[in-house]
Parts: sequence; C-alpha cells; structure tokens
Amino acid sequence: MMREDGWQPWSPGGQSATPDLSPVIGHRGAAARAPENTLAGLRKAHELGARWVEFDVMLTKDGVPVLIHDETLERTTSGRGRVADHTLAELRALDAGAWFAPAFAGERVPTLEEAIAVLLELGLHANVEIKPAKGREVATGEAVARMLARTWPTDGPRLLLSSFEHPALEAARRTAPSIPRGLLAEELPADWEEALQALDCATLHLDHAKVSLATLHLLAERGVPVLLYTVNTATRAAELLKSGAAAVFTDAPDTLLAGL
Repeated sequence: MMREDGWQPWSPGGQSATPDLSPVIGHRGAAARAPENTLAGLRKAHELGARWVEFDVMLTKDGVPVLIHDETLERTTSGRGRVADHTLAELRALDAGAWFAPAFAGERVPTLEEAIAVLLELGLHANVEIKPAKGREVATGEAVARMLARTWPTDGPRLLLSSFEHPALEAARRTAPSIPRGLLAEELPADWEEALQALDCATLHLDHAKVSLATLHLLAERGVPVLLYTVNTATRAAELLKSGAAAVFTDAPDTLLAGL
C-alpha cells in the first residue's frame, strides 16, 4: 500500500499540497549530462545535486514498462523501429548510451523496476511520465501504476505520475489512487480546471515557452502547483519561479542549482 503522504488534488478555492517538491527537477535524468532515460542518467542527476528526477515510461511488446521517450528507437538507441514492436529481450540487446558519448557505450534501456531500485538506493524523488505508444494508453497507465504500487516502499521518497494522455492518468488513478498525478499539456488547456478535477490531479505541467508570466502568476494565485519544462538557464528558471512556478524541469540540473 502507498502511504498517505500529504499530496492533495487541486480544487477551486483550495490549494494542492505538494510536500517536499524541489524547484529543480532533472529532466529525463540529466539529459544534457548523460544519456536520457538511463540508469546512468539517474545517477548523474543525483551526482549533480538533483533531489528530484523525471523520466518517461513506455511498454515493450511483451508488456514490460521501460524507460524511453520516443515511440521509435532510432534517436536514443542502436535499434530501429517502434518500441512497442520489440520484446524486452530485443531491447536489452541494444546500446542506449553510445549515441550520447563513447563513455556511455553499453548502457541499456532500463526497466522501470531497475530504475526504481536505483531511485531508492539514491533516495531520489521521482516524477514518472506515462508515455504510452498510440493505442496503449490504458495498458501503460495500469502497468506503471501497478509496478510502483507493488515495489515502492511506504517510507520511500516522493512519487508523482504525469501524462499528456487522460486515459493513461485515469487508468493510473483506478489502479493506484494514492499515487498523486500531474496533468501534462503544452499550453494551458481551456478546460484545465475541469481536467484537473476529473483526474484528481495535484499538479499541472506546461511548456515554459508557451505560458506567460501573467498566466503563471494567476495560476499560482489559484493555488495550482505548476511545473514547467524544459528550462536550461538559471536566469529563466529564476524568472519563472519568482512568477509562481512550483518547479522547473531541466536537462542541466547543475547549471540551475549553481545559478539559483
């Protein structure tokens, strides 16, 4: 069972409680410093001082949750084709680090279970983005939530699930209702209030380049914890945090932590 850790869904006239949320969250681990969505990336984020990390999870052909962002393999692995068309065994044969730098050659596509072990070892809080392949929204939301509910200890670090896909968030809510959720969008949806309430979301995640400081300020006044992606300069991060952002995602946590 997951603990009741103080996170509360947003509601009009109220305010979501987001305990122990760091203002700087490593994006896909530390994507500017190590290959994204790898165990090396999680370790690098911790080494650079991040207390929170974000990463993406998709299902293999045989239904195993693994860390990867794209629906296809070409950009971040030595493979080709769709992630959803490959079994875990096939993905494990690929190199997921050499594309970034020779020092990371041999890095593999990790399973969510392996990532959880590293997070718990390092004491890292995690925002797990449910990143389903088209048509697998419900299955991915269920599998990710089930894995976290089964393996994450009640006294472990904080967890936050997020997704652009409403069916994935709804599936996660049904499967593990006590794990808090965040709604992802590029720009502020016209129906953001209804969406947050319908999915019992505690946080709202937006593209920092598509939200004005005035809007950010208004959302903060409404008690909405807004997390913004992807911010790679300390000046911009400071501006957004001052205007009411609860946190920013960054590929370079060391740069932001030093500048802030």
